[in-house]
Amino acid sequence: MELLDLVSDEYETVNKNFEEFEMEVLLSNDYDHANCILEIHPGAGGTESQDWADMLFRMYQRYAQKNNYTFDVIDYQEGDEAGLKSCSVLIKGDLAYGYLKGENGVHRLVRISPFDANARRHTSFASVEVTPEFNDEIDIKIEDKDLEIDTMRSSGAGGQHINKTDSAVRIRHIPTGIVAFSQSERSQILNREKCMAVLKSKLYQRAIEEREAEKRSLKGEQKKIEWGSQIRSYVFCPYTLVKDHRTNEEEGNINKVMDGDISKFLFAYLKSQV
Repeated sequence: MELLDLVSDEYETVNKNFEEFEMEVLLSNDYDHANCILEIHPGAGGTESQDWADMLFRMYQRYAQKNNYTFDVIDYQEGDEAGLKSCSVLIKGDLAYGYLKGENGVHRLVRISPFDANARRHTSFASVEVTPEFNDEIDIKIEDKDLEIDTMRSSGAGGQHINKTDSAVRIRHIPTGIVAFSQSERSQILNREKCMAVLKSKLYQRAIEEREAEKRSLKGEQKKIEWGSQIRSYVFCPYTLVKDHRTNEEEGNINKVMDGDISKFLFAYLKSQV
């Protein structure tokens, strides 16, 4: 019995060391150790999709808490009746981007709608955009003439997600149409600085994606992320199942997933990219 326990302990140690080594290999890209800028946007469908977007917001917030990451809200636009119209958060911690980069894409929800008096089943979509936060060493040239800057009062009711201020800043990069918004700071100057940092990260990420797209086109592997090409489905009815359509990874305990336990999906995606 003692020999069996010894062998079992040794197996667990070897297996753990192998998994750690495997993760080091999978997370060895240039930007994997960076913080993560994560944005969520509901699809068509009004309150239904806005509520779904807010459910995803909570899922990622719980994931960050479980993994000792800092979850800073940059922007949170509340929905008309429930949920959110858009949000942008900064998840800070080592390998935050590396683990979460595979969340980029369309997420699909199937459930009995709590907003439907006839209790019908609804399908909703929300898109998640993931960008690494690049540090100040990244040199991005942005001309003032290429920027459209607006200041406004923060929208929504404030409260748990955002500080209510009169100093929200929206910056649009005219040549690309890329937009960054910040309302989390009480100072207009600080909101502008945070907005510019997000904009620079988005522009740098765009340059990286263009290079990667060129490589994929040479290999004949062009892929698009668009409505209808969801990366993952979350089914609450008539059965409960979360399924990633890229890796076929599944989890029947949907409440566990919505409570932030998404590591198995993150790992499966990373392994599929080798």
